[in-house]
Amino acid sequence: MRSIWKGALTFGLVNVPVKVYSATEDHDVSLHQVHATDGGRIRYQRICEIDGEVVPYSDIDKAYDDGERTVVLTSDDFAALPSERSREIEVVEFVPTEQIDLLTLDKAYYLEPDSKSPKAYVLLRQTLEQTDRTAIVRFALRQKTRLAALRVRGDVLVLQTLLWADEVREASFPVLDEPVKISSKELELSASLVDSFSSDFDPGEFTDEYQKELRTLIDAKLEKGDAFDTAETFGEKADAEGGEVIDLMSALRASVEKSRAARSGSGSSGQTKDDAEKKSVPAKKPAKREPAKKEPAKKEPAKTPAKKKAS
Repeated sequence: MRSIWKGALTFGLVNVPVKVYSATEDHDVSLHQVHATDGGRIRYQRICEIDGEVVPYSDIDKAYDDGERTVVLTSDDFAALPSERSREIEVVEFVPTEQIDLLTLDKAYYLEPDSKSPKAYVLLRQTLEQTDRTAIVRFALRQKTRLAALRVRGDVLVLQTLLWADEVREASFPVLDEPVKISSKELELSASLVDSFSSDFDPGEFTDEYQKELRTLIDAKLEKGDAFDTAETFGEKADAEGGEVIDLMSALRASVEKSRAARSGSGSSGQTKDDAEKKSVPAKKPAKREPAKKEPAKKEPAKTPAKKKAS
C-alpha cells in the first residue's frame, strides 16, 4: 500500500506521527465505454465553452456560481486556507462507542506509526480498548475538513470519516405515523424466523455474485474468441495532459525510421549533412530556368499557317 497523507495524531500534549492509508478498494471489473457499431473507444475531453479549445488539466480552476455571479478559486486560494495547511488529526473528545450512528460512517483509513518508537501509538490503542471509547477527531484532507471516528481494529488504529450532521437526511414517511396492530402470534413467529437465521457474521462467507458472473461472462467470451485486438481498435494511445490523445508509439516509430533513413542516406554517399544540403540547392536551379527555355514557343502566332486563312 502507498500512504496518501502524513501528519500527526494529537490528544492533549501527546503527539503521534502517523501515515494514512486507504483501508478499502473497489473490486468491480473495470469497463470502458465503446462505440456499439465498431467497438471504438469513447473518450472525453475538457473543452472550454467560450473558445471551444481543449483545456489542459493544469489550466483548470474551480468556481462557485450563485446564479448571477461566478467566483473563480485557484489552487493558491485553496492552499491559503488555514485548515488545508494543517497536518494534524486533532482528538476533540472520547465518546461511548455505541453512540456512533452507523449511518454516518463513510470512508475508512488505516493509520501506521511514523516514528522510530511506536510507544505513543500503542498507548493510544490500548487506552481505547480498555475504556471502550471511540475518539472523535477532526482533520483536513483533500480540500475538505473531515470529522472522523478513531477506533481499534486488531492491532491497527482505524480512522473512519463521518458524515456531517447536515449531510444526513431525516426520514419522514407519513405512512409510518399510522397505527398498525401486530398480534402476539405474529411477533412470536417473526422472532422464531430470526432465530432460524441467527449466526455469527463472517464477511468472508459472502461474495459479490454480480461481479463473479460478469467475470465468468468475460472469460467465456475470451475463450470463444468473441473479442478483438485492443491495440487495433483502441490504438496504443494515452491521454496527454489537456485531453489531447497522442499516439506515442507511432511517433517513436516514425522518429526511429527517420533517423535510420538519414543515417543510411549519409552512409551510402559518404557525405555529411551539410554537404548534402549544399548539393541539394544547385539541383533545384535547372528547374527554375525551364520557363526561360519556352520563350521561342511564344513566337508561334507569327508562323505562316496563320496567314493562310486570309487567302
